Amino acid sequence: MVLPIYAYGTKVLKKKAVDIKPSYAGLGDLLSNMWETMYNANGVGLAAPQIGHSIRIFLVDTTQIKKEDEEEKGIKQVFINAHKVELTGEVWAYEEGCLSIPDIRGDVDRPSTITLRYLTPDFVEKVETFSGLDARVIQHEYDHLDGILFTESLKPLRKRRIKRKLEQIKKGIVDAEYPMRFV
Repeated sequence: MVLPIYAYGTKVLKKKAVDIKPSYAGLGDLLSNMWETMYNANGVGLAAPQIGHSIRIFLVDTTQIKKEDEEEKGIKQVFINAHKVELTGEVWAYEEGCLSIPDIRGDVDRPSTITLRYLTPDFVEKVETFSGLDARVIQHEYDHLDGILFTESLKPLRKRRIKRKLEQIKKGIVDAEYPMRFV
């Protein structure tokens, strides 16, 4: 089922998400709905707070944006109760966007590598290191779990330029091609 994506300005996007237990009711359906919602919106990642759940779950599919001749294949993965172990590598800028903030993009500086401790959907603990574009998407989605939006990492001039657009999104004045929920 395609769920509405919560827009910039909704309180759940600024809240620190909590870990879940293996007994979390309806986890399979939630994950299935998150995949369907993300693909419907043409996203490469989606965090649970973006669909109104303040829990530490996000999913990523970078396989759809990798080119055939690239060495990296991308990942398609669910991360439950994710916690950062380490950020390393060279910091690089890349233009990001967010399904909760349609039609706004901007360069964000992020380290090239992230190591995460997380659980699989079967609640098996893993510690894994990701780099490149995979690391960037993971860091973006991980930030949602801590109530951080990519717009907070933009340069001051860019922040000033998008302020009016952000206020319009808050009021529901935005043309998204997927269902959204506003303040």
